[in-house]
Amino acid sequence: MRIVVTFSIFFCAAISLRAQTSVEIDLEEQMAYLLQNGRPVLASPISSGRYGHLTKGGSFKILEKERTHYSSMYGRIVDARGTMHYFMRFCGADGMHAGYLPGYPASHGCVRMPEQYAIAFFNSVGVGTPVSVFGRTSAGRYYSDRSQSAFLRRPRFGPPIGPRLAPPPPPWWR
Repeated sequence: MRIVVTFSIFFCAAISLRAQTSVEIDLEEQMAYLLQNGRPVLASPISSGRYGHLTKGGSFKILEKERTHYSSMYGRIVDARGTMHYFMRFCGADGMHAGYLPGYPASHGCVRMPEQYAIAFFNSVGVGTPVSVFGRTSAGRYYSDRSQSAFLRRPRFGPPIGPRLAPPPPPWWR
């Protein structure tokens, strides 16, 4: 009996060690994906860096996580106390965090996401988690009107997202 229990614990530990979490950020589609073992488990709309402050592409790792990160540089994207919530730094001063999504790239290089998704990403990643940032944001994305037809696109993973399958809007949106 003791051997069976020991083997079960070893087997479960081996499986959990093989479970790989990673993040993919698609700048063209303005989406972030949380992947477990290469399969998407969560997709979030984002607002990446605007012209002049583009989000850097490449392969990175989560360098630091702070539930409440203080920023002395970017007062317009922080709360009244100058903090960013659920901040996950992955490249220099850039990171993912909860923030306003106007429907186009508008940040100073960070990747903003709705708070409910930022919390889920924050709780799922650790320091060292791989982050892949790819794609180019076309100039048209800065000035386009995000009408209902924008939500009928084909995402990188899975079937097309329509209004019925779209994630719920964040609480502050209503």
